[in-house]
Amino acid sequence: MNTKIKWSGNASFKAESGTGHSIQMDGPEDHGGENLGPRPMEMILMGLGGCTSFDVMSILKKSRQDITSCEASINAERADAVPSVFTKIHIHFDIKGNNLKEALVKRAIELSAEKYCSASIMLEAAGVEITHDYSIA
Repeated sequence: MNTKIKWSGNASFKAESGTGHSIQMDGPEDHGGENLGPRPMEMILMGLGGCTSFDVMSILKKSRQDITSCEASINAERADAVPSVFTKIHIHFDIKGNNLKEALVKRAIELSAEKYCSASIMLEAAGVEITHDYSIA
């Protein structure tokens, strides 16, 4: 796996993945940016959300759950001192579908957190407290 980050001027950078996908990152206006894209630390949260959502959906599909929607909302706290690392992250899953079994939804989230989500496991190993909850409709 690889990626390239190219400076685009001011506080803006274009990230390109090894698979050819790209995204523009930028800093806030008070740091020389133009707010043209997400901040790098926001990208970490987006990666975490994508990683765990992919796992949860995969596990639920294998469990033959009829999912119509899955949304992960992530809230994070950061240290006040530099480096301003994440200290706590909470992930709330809002899962909708037909005749969903709560025990399977709960287990899918647990498996993602404890076994499959590389991003989550890596952040926890670095000392970030990650919690989860869910709602089912």
